[in-house]
Amino acid sequence: MEKTAISLPRVSSPEKAGVSGKVINEFMDAIESTGIEIHSFMVIRYGKVAAECFRAPFTPNRPHTMYSISKTVTATAIGIAIDENLLSLDDKVRDFFPEITEKIKDERLNRLLVRHLLTMTSGKDPSVFADKTKGSWAEYFFKAPWYNEPGEEFKYINENIYILSAIIKKVSGQCVRDFLKPRLFDVLGIDYPFWETDSEGIEAGGWGLYLKTEDLAKIMLVYSNKGLFGDTRIFSEKWAEFAPLKHADNSEEFDSDAKVGYGCCLWRCAPFNGYRADGMFSQFGIVFQDYDAVLAVTSAVAEAQVCRDLLWKFFPRAFEEFDKGNISPEEGLYDRLKSAVLEQADRMTDSYLEEIIEGKTIHFRKKILLNIVGFPMSMLPLAVVYMTTDRAGNIDNVIFRFKKTDCTLTWDEGDENNTIPVGLDGRYRYGTMTLGGIEYKVCSTGLWVEGDRLVLQVRPIETIGKRTLDFKFKANGKVLMRPSSTPSVYSIAMNLAPGFKKMIGGGKFADGIVSLFRFAPNIIEPTHKGKIKS
Repeated sequence: MEKTAISLPRVSSPEKAGVSGKVINEFMDAIESTGIEIHSFMVIRYGKVAAECFRAPFTPNRPHTMYSISKTVTATAIGIAIDENLLSLDDKVRDFFPEITEKIKDERLNRLLVRHLLTMTSGKDPSVFADKTKGSWAEYFFKAPWYNEPGEEFKYINENIYILSAIIKKVSGQCVRDFLKPRLFDVLGIDYPFWETDSEGIEAGGWGLYLKTEDLAKIMLVYSNKGLFGDTRIFSEKWAEFAPLKHADNSEEFDSDAKVGYGCCLWRCAPFNGYRADGMFSQFGIVFQDYDAVLAVTSAVAEAQVCRDLLWKFFPRAFEEFDKGNISPEEGLYDRLKSAVLEQADRMTDSYLEEIIEGKTIHFRKKILLNIVGFPMSMLPLAVVYMTTDRAGNIDNVIFRFKKTDCTLTWDEGDENNTIPVGLDGRYRYGTMTLGGIEYKVCSTGLWVEGDRLVLQVRPIETIGKRTLDFKFKANGKVLMRPSSTPSVYSIAMNLAPGFKKMIGGGKFADGIVSLFRFAPNIIEPTHKGKIKS
């Protein structure tokens, strides 16, 4: 039987839900003037959607990668399991994994509790460079070194939340998604989501979940409503109040909004009384506790604090302005929200080279260094593959087939072969590709530049990234391919640099290593040399 969609109630103007349309309009102006790549936002007050915007090609019905917002969903599963007496915050973590821990003689494991995983105070320090395509993730966690005693120090460790995901499987006999399906997803009208897993089918826990913007808004609305969705209780009021509290001191973190307290996979917010689910590249589900309001945002902004600072200029002010009586509706705002476009494709040009390269195979040399560091050249940008468990890579055997206003691009990556359409008339073409075992919806466009350069833009819509490939065709069948991406490798590297410096310690050595991050684009996205096969 087909599931009935459950949508949050909408209003005809922001003011009818207690939100200033004027401030929403100013927010839209700021997005456009700053160039900050926000893909969607949804503003909810008093349980009603006051304003929502999806910037093309992103749509309300397509899931978006959530990154570390996945942690909040995993923690929600733990909260529900606690409500059902399947486990408790003070259970010893080792007791769930006797097949691994009985062989490890370490007294600190006796002090590692479920609450320490939830609050990022486990004391365990797995390497960020571990190859997650191999071996047992749980065994790797338990054998990892300690950075401190359990409960003593906050340190943001993804593997903590994977262990929580594995615990759900242990106590319920179900993976997290199956456990949450009747308890959360079905009740909220959320389709069974894609979530990356390990080789045993256990969700990554801390990353890898894809949700629609409204799905995220609904989950945060349940927290705001003390565990209720309408009249249906999803989890206890006790959990709804406990999870967002400050349980760990994260004051040593770098961003102002990352140092005011950490709860159970929820961050406290600095400029107002509230908390948020927070994912890399600026995915946010924010609860404004004093205003009965929720804001859900999907983005592609590496500097999360930059994006949050923009949000804080308009929220909670959008609620305050209405409460002050500034309620004159904004004409044209509804149409503006519905017709937002993230980017425009360039208009078509053509080239005499189309007949020459039509249907021929272009072979590219494999970059050994990229394979050594674990990031082989992929049609997926670094921002997409950074957290994946099965990375695609090594673009090869590229074939173009041209038509009047578009072309197809075919290529190999590892054992996967894909063909996608590319618009050459200033309009995107939509297709699908499968890389690293994951299917992506993509929109693509291309443009001939200077007669001998074909520049392609490929955007996997569920993700935050865009790949640009600049093909330059030279004499004797030689081809140069210059890759770039959005968000840029440089912005990602410089955003990661402070955390890496903290991880390896201070001093001149650390400063020297971090200074190398500025060269990341040349390392991760070097020019690739190819040749047209005769």
